[in-house]
Amino acid sequence: MTAAPTVRLTQFAAGGGCACKVPPGELERVLADLPGGRASGGDLLVGLENGDDGAAVRIAGGQALIATADFFTPVVDDPYDWGRIAAANALSDIYAMGGEPVLAVNLLAWPRDKVPFELAREVLRGGAAVCVEAGCHLAGGHSIDDPEPKYGLAVSGLGDPDRLLRNDAAVAGTPITLTKPLGLGVLNNRHKATGERFEEAVATMTTLNRDASRAALAAGVRAATDVTGFGLLGHLYKMARASGVAAVIDSAAVPYLDGVRASYAEGYVPGGSRRNLEWVRPHLQAQVSADELVLLADAQTSGGLLVAGELPGHPVVGEFVARGAGDAGEATLVVRA
Repeated sequence: MTAAPTVRLTQFAAGGGCACKVPPGELERVLADLPGGRASGGDLLVGLENGDDGAAVRIAGGQALIATADFFTPVVDDPYDWGRIAAANALSDIYAMGGEPVLAVNLLAWPRDKVPFELAREVLRGGAAVCVEAGCHLAGGHSIDDPEPKYGLAVSGLGDPDRLLRNDAAVAGTPITLTKPLGLGVLNNRHKATGERFEEAVATMTTLNRDASRAALAAGVRAATDVTGFGLLGHLYKMARASGVAAVIDSAAVPYLDGVRASYAEGYVPGGSRRNLEWVRPHLQAQVSADELVLLADAQTSGGLLVAGELPGHPVVGEFVARGAGDAGEATLVVRA
């Protein structure tokens, strides 16, 4: 851990990172009757139906155009790192669907009367560095004056329409793989409160999900999503529900970043993590403590991929099972000790 910068960006926002997302149940109610489903057009491959990571439409040349947008308030105080994290997080939606990002544009909001605008350049520089690493063009964007700083990207990518990774294609009998450890919400909450810097957390959030996505495609995986603001339990619930299966998690197999459990014990936990757990609890059968469930629901920022299949080098944390089978009963999620 190192000293915090002079200007602490996290202090200019009520929330931080993906933990500031609108609660999932509330969001679903708002989106329920809006157009944008596959029924609205024959070439629309992925729309609003299941809250997937991006939208996908079939285009000329036998390809799928994948589009997404993601932005959030500062999750760390360092502006360059925040830009890197936000960009990696936005690009992740393309990777989570089995695509390759091609073009991104910046989305920037800045309180010019409170925070030196020169720091915005560092945020944009961080975002540009990650786009270069991803081989994705970054050109232009949009900026506004805003009471809270916010940054992210709108990204377009390409994929094979017949090999998209979807959150509604999980099959019973398939293992569940997680490609990044959990606990980012807890450590980011501590960083916001104390200014302590967690290098492992920054490294995790700035790691692209590109290699995991390519490995999933090579392994013939058909279902995946990324783990961000709704936590492991929230995103897994959406995936299992959309696929008509149940998901069983072996809590002892789930990896966490160093310092997460100690920080949680000291009270560092984002409100979004508790809201995530409240949302899934009616559909959950648990054999672990309430504290363990909060950690499993921890709101991640630029987390890993949740994959229906095995990927070399990454832990299997559970399996998808038939709805109503075994100890799942009527639950969509089961958490084993």
